[in-house]
Amino acid sequence: MTLAIFDLDETLLAGDSCTLFCQFLVDEGIAAADFLQQDALMMERYHAQTLVLADYIRFLIEPVKHLSVDQIDALMPRFVERYIVPRIYPEAQQLLADYQQQGLRPLIISATSEFIVKAVAAQLGVSDLLAIQLQTENNFYTGDVRGVPTFREGKVTRLNSWLTDQQESLDGALFYSDSINDLPLLEQVEFPVAANPDTALMAIASQRNWPVLQWIAPKWTAPRWTAPQLNRSTPTHDQPLSRQEQNHV
Repeated sequence: MTLAIFDLDETLLAGDSCTLFCQFLVDEGIAAADFLQQDALMMERYHAQTLVLADYIRFLIEPVKHLSVDQIDALMPRFVERYIVPRIYPEAQQLLADYQQQGLRPLIISATSEFIVKAVAAQLGVSDLLAIQLQTENNFYTGDVRGVPTFREGKVTRLNSWLTDQQESLDGALFYSDSINDLPLLEQVEFPVAANPDTALMAIASQRNWPVLQWIAPKWTAPRWTAPQLNRSTPTHDQPLSRQEQNHV
């Protein structure tokens, strides 16, 4: 079955699901307000390709280490409804539906923690996913990564293992991504697509004549908050800026 592979953050969503989860934790009183400032600094490193993934995962899990896996899972429907659903690109939702109707097999592969990706994928109607797996001890997350993380070249490694397990191949496969961090996987598929690409990926897509999609961020109404400031001149916004909004600042 032909695969239609998608990154998640900034590709299917107008935003980053980890950052939105951080905002959710702050709004729920689970994390302190400065948690958002720390996350913003981590995201800068991600876009600069200098992020140490293990450090970010430990940072993300620290506020919820006192919650069991089941308790965290119980939070996810509220998180998805309030923070994710308003940010799903309508074009992405339609594209997923079209591919499923055409008999393609959608797969989400993300450098986000698996418990977040599972919840978002369920909302999108996608059953196949690869994401950052976390170690647990007595049904609590330890903050450590289990196995190969789905990050940069790790996406290729995990996907190849999944292909073997599922008896699938990359014949005719498509991969949609926004990030230069996904270049290793984009180079593996027959049909790479730059979806809402960052500056570095846009340059490569132009050089290689890859298709480029620029979707308009959906309008949302809740929840409302002010984006953290990073000691530079950035506008106050009532939501975290998507990349498209950042490009127009």
